[in-house]
Amino acid sequence: MSDVSAALGVRLYPDLVERGGLASALAETAARHGLDVGRVSAPEQGRSRFTCAELISERGTVCVGLGAQARYFMLDLRVDGEVQARGDATDLLQVAQVADAWRGGATLDEITTLFCFMEQMRVVQAR
Repeated sequence: MSDVSAALGVRLYPDLVERGGLASALAETAARHGLDVGRVSAPEQGRSRFTCAELISERGTVCVGLGAQARYFMLDLRVDGEVQARGDATDLLQVAQVADAWRGGATLDEITTLFCFMEQMRVVQAR
């Protein structure tokens, strides 16, 4: 069994195994659909190089991880390291669409309206 097969689990993510991991599959999906997701990166070592991806833009970072017991993609929209919105998508194309909308200037309100699986994180201000 290859490193990528062991890290991803062939049963849940056979398409990602075939494409060499989450980051490469995400970049390929975005390109195929004409979406601008920015630079896609992954950690250089360990299991996470296959199971995590970051899409970096001037507005912030879209961090993506994989569900372990079921097939889904966990998304965090981060600005200056703080999670502004998060959600779980069931399709890799949805992940690419969120990243494209974010890079394109969509506000957090627009993101959560366009993508019902995304939820804006509310920051409670101390009094």
